Amino acid sequence: MSTEGSCPECGGTGWRTVERNGIPAVERCGCVFERRRQSLEERAQIPPRYREASFDNFSIVTPNPVTSRILSNAITAARAYVRNFPFGNRKPGLLFVGGTGTGKTHLAVAVLRALIARGHEGLFFLYQNLLERIQRSYNKDSGAADREAYQSALDCEILLLDDLGAHRITDWVEDTITSIITHRCNHNKPIIATTNLRDPDAGDPPIPSGTAGELASRYYLEERIGSRARSRLSEMCQIISTRGAEDYRRGS
Repeated sequence: MSTEGSCPECGGTGWRTVERNGIPAVERCGCVFERRRQSLEERAQIPPRYREASFDNFSIVTPNPVTSRILSNAITAARAYVRNFPFGNRKPGLLFVGGTGTGKTHLAVAVLRALIARGHEGLFFLYQNLLERIQRSYNKDSGAADREAYQSALDCEILLLDDLGAHRITDWVEDTITSIITHRCNHNKPIIATTNLRDPDAGDPPIPSGTAGELASRYYLEERIGSRARSRLSEMCQIISTRGAEDYRRGS
């Protein structure tokens, strides 16, 4: 798409004239990097609700000191991950664990968008939707996007899986998610994932016998994705927990 005349610095050429030590020179205009960022964000398939999610608009203002401390620690850890990406992180991925409405998806997208702003490529998938698209791809009448979903999940530079484990576990589900996570682990490709489910590595206590209620109260992550996939996540992801923070949606 032509950008002629759209940038006052370069007139749409992508290059601007500068002077270094009295000598005229040219350099890439900032509009080139901004256009690339916008293009990468469009291709990342971030849902409209989270397209503006950032660290700056992640609110930790709350009268509850426990929630404030938990969310402050979470955003500090998420910023550190971005700052050190990719080589300063011992583990290349992130796993956000916590209750519903505690900002996990917002923070995960904020991480992804911050990395996109630095020129990295990424894809957002809702976990259940990804599995449904992969299943549909077996149908000869499925669209190209569905046929490409599995390969995209394998090969994209950064994969964001939102609501990991929010699908009834079957042999097919376990094999599919294990295949994706194992491939990415073996090729050192980062996963950023969120889950409401309990996880011992996040400090969640054992589930009392006979517990009823929502999935997050009744299941560990490993029970919904399989032990092999969970083991691989342990290899490649550092955990950021928002467990114990208040559900902000209930106050809205």
